[in-house]
Amino acid sequence: MPRVTVVGSFNVDHVWRVATLPQPGATLSGEYASGPGGKGFNQAMAARRAGAKTSFICALGGDLGAQLARALCVADGIDLRDAESSAPTGTAGIYVDAAGRNSIVIGPGANAALGAEFVAASLAAFDDVAVVLAQLESPIDAIAQALERGRALGATTILNPAPANVAAPGAMLELADILTPNETEFVALLGRHVGERIEADAVAGIDQARLHALCRQLGHDSTVVVTLGSSGCFVSHPETNLRGDETACYRIAAEAVRAIDTTGAGDAFNGSLAASLAQRPQRAFAEHTRFASRYAGLSTERAGAALAMPREDELLAKYGS
Repeated sequence: MPRVTVVGSFNVDHVWRVATLPQPGATLSGEYASGPGGKGFNQAMAARRAGAKTSFICALGGDLGAQLARALCVADGIDLRDAESSAPTGTAGIYVDAAGRNSIVIGPGANAALGAEFVAASLAAFDDVAVVLAQLESPIDAIAQALERGRALGATTILNPAPANVAAPGAMLELADILTPNETEFVALLGRHVGERIEADAVAGIDQARLHALCRQLGHDSTVVVTLGSSGCFVSHPETNLRGDETACYRIAAEAVRAIDTTGAGDAFNGSLAASLAQRPQRAFAEHTRFASRYAGLSTERAGAALAMPREDELLAKYGS
């Protein structure tokens, strides 16, 4: 069975649900919960629950957070390869308002200790990697190594360039077969690498031809998937590689959902996209994207991040095959 390998972060999330997001100087009352998260772990959980054989490469501290990560990986059947750090396991403070919007503060901890050599050695242990998926909550050299080794193994490489405040070098972007920014990450990449200044909330309204042109300036030989929240997503392929699609660019509409918490929705999209690509490589890319869009939407109908990831049978029950 083809494998998805996710390289990235694990955090212990501390979540406060509040009526409105806090402003400077404000003291609010809210409901508190704690649970597992981190973009890497969220995406690994999504890939596994979406049906793919999944491994997760990360760094953990020698603490209760690390014990939680190991226990959860065992419970969901994720093959964990973790480098142990003297720093505490990563943490995140998350505020979620009544509309499901969130603000997040990350404490990297052990995630900052993930090394390129450990990533390379971990990937070398697998001979069945179909997709390598990475984000930017871990050191840049480790993520670059993941993408480079993925290419060497013949895997499809996906870079989710998140969070937006981390600058991904142009050489790293070129190692990604697929780039998956949201609106904020997309405009940050355009500003850094293309010199184009656009407001994030304007991206969904850009006409298709111009949005495709911007993606081509950014992605060159990569497929670029811009996730647009409730506006769905936009797909842009290079003309030389349409990935089974009939056109080089198109939009996928979002399914109607009753969102209560958008935390981890982007991670749900990325993990399920990787899972679909690994399990059904013969399908057109639009089918993989539609699967991921539905999966991400379903994830917003429950609270939390990693543990809110739906299972494949739940998605099939709602939408069919």
